[in-house]
Amino acid sequence: MRTIALFFGLLTSCLADTGGKIVEAARTQVGVTIKYDPAYTTLAYPNGDVPTDRGVCTDVLIRAMRKALKIDLQQIVHEDMRAHFSAYPKNWGLKRPDPNIDHRRVPNLQTLLKRRGCKLPLDPAKPDPKDFLPGDIVTCTVPPHLPHVMIVSDRKTEAGTPLVIHNIGAGAREEDSLLTYPLTGHYRWK
Repeated sequence: MRTIALFFGLLTSCLADTGGKIVEAARTQVGVTIKYDPAYTTLAYPNGDVPTDRGVCTDVLIRAMRKALKIDLQQIVHEDMRAHFSAYPKNWGLKRPDPNIDHRRVPNLQTLLKRRGCKLPLDPAKPDPKDFLPGDIVTCTVPPHLPHVMIVSDRKTEAGTPLVIHNIGAGAREEDSLLTYPLTGHYRWK
């Protein structure tokens, strides 16, 4: 019994450490990424990135994962799409994967996270702020139909709702937006 308790204690500590690293890496973008720029850009591969002063919501996550965990979502999404293209959304009419843009699209990231077993239960009608841990990845729909991704912060409002780090149009920000838009997904990197 003690071995099981020790295992779960280590697992919890590891998850908290991972989440904390993601949050800290995302937070370093606040004040640096100051523009929202969804333009298609030809990127280096792997480890390609748009200039750090600009980007979209997905770029906050991409940069945080690279800095915190040395994980290149550009390469991971591209390789998974090459191997399992039919599992990914066809929203953009692509006939094959494109390493310049695929990882910068929220629906593709949702698909990857689900395929990797990172998806957590979510009641979109009644999300409970206590269910969200630092470093969790949350997706939502910004009306009328724009997919968006945010990283849950380790900071909270006075009421206990976690802040999020994201770029929703004015650069990377840390703010109280977790429950502002209809949630569509909750993920925790494993």
